[in-house]
Amino acid sequence: MILRTMLQAKIHGAIVTDKNLHYTGSLSVDASLLEATGMLHNEQVQVINLSNSERMWTYLIRDEPGSGRISLNGGMAYKGEIGDRLLLITYAQVDEEGALKLRARVLVIDRDNRQFRVVDA
Repeated sequence: MILRTMLQAKIHGAIVTDKNLHYTGSLSVDASLLEATGMLHNEQVQVINLSNSERMWTYLIRDEPGSGRISLNGGMAYKGEIGDRLLLITYAQVDEEGALKLRARVLVIDRDNRQFRVVDA
């Protein structure tokens, strides 16, 4: 069986609000944003920093809902600055039939990581 790797969800334009080099974790994200896209705590995520073109793979950490926090933790703290805008992308491996049916959810940040709109990709 052949599996295709497809876009599952994306958060477009998330704003880095914090950096913590000495935190044992990777990328903390306001739980409200995760829930709006269906992304999960500990899920693998590709992170693209729109401010400096860095591309990274890490995992998601659920932060307090409604906090608006996006925090680069541990080694990720070297990859960006507070105020940088990020793309957060998760993928799913699905068979041919699943690939044709999959509808990715894209969350577009309008302002301050608390105001956003969800669109189908």
